[in-house]
Amino acid sequence: MKVAACRYAVGRPADFPAFAARVEALLAQARAQGARLAVLPEYLALELAAVFPPPVHTDLHASLAALQALRGDWIALFTQLARRLELHIVAGSFLLEIAPGRYRNRSDLFTADGAHLWQDKLQLTGFERQARVIEPGDALHVMVLDGVRVGIAVCYDSEFPLPVRAQCEAGMQLLLVPSCTDTEAGATRVRVGCLARALENRIYVAQAVTAGRVDWSPALDVNTGRAALLAPMDAGLPADGVLAQTADGLDAQAGDAEAWALATLDFARLEATRAQAQVANDRDWPGQWQPRLRRARLQQAPGA
Repeated sequence: MKVAACRYAVGRPADFPAFAARVEALLAQARAQGARLAVLPEYLALELAAVFPPPVHTDLHASLAALQALRGDWIALFTQLARRLELHIVAGSFLLEIAPGRYRNRSDLFTADGAHLWQDKLQLTGFERQARVIEPGDALHVMVLDGVRVGIAVCYDSEFPLPVRAQCEAGMQLLLVPSCTDTEAGATRVRVGCLARALENRIYVAQAVTAGRVDWSPALDVNTGRAALLAPMDAGLPADGVLAQTADGLDAQAGDAEAWALATLDFARLEATRAQAQVANDRDWPGQWQPRLRRARLQQAPGA
């Protein structure tokens, strides 16, 4: 399966048709390069707040409330594009109202045959907690695309091993990570999380990122990080785990011409690497469960 992860330079669309036209052009670009699955970044829907007047798009709470009126258009757009382009699409994320004034950060997956699946973000960042209107998800999913089992970890979720391990134990072979980070430290944390999850579980990881500086949005103000396709660091695979990556999100010279990191993921080959693995973290994972290793004991030198 050829997979594309997007470095999405956040813009300022005048209206929903303008947003739709740009997204369509980007996805068509990925499809023309042979992609069967495309991953867009976290908070993609917040770009649509630009279509509302300043009192709305400069206020996060007002933006979230206003965006709900576009949810139907959002679903229709990506359903239609997935079918017409014959492309599975992770549509970044949309902060969906689940109760009056309460939202979940939902990553929608639209399949080429018309299905609509989803994964909510499970762990909230400090920014999301401070908003006081965003709630964590309460369910973990694995989906099947063309016979490949995939899961989604929304940005910060990629930094937590146990839910991703649960997805792997349900057969996941590819982790999809729509992300949005505004500092180099944040971008590094998510990248390290993605590499660690690939190493621990012998899986591929596709990470999408937002890019650029945005002066009109309090939520999308600065965006950094590299979109990438990642693999375990083992025999027959890249030593640094990087199959493909884009320029950094803050590189103003890299526009939509370098929007995609693309790689063909060979799942049979990945499985075959188990036989000559230098290490096998996925196989040796249960070694952590020994009762005597569940708690550490303070060891003191005599006379200390």
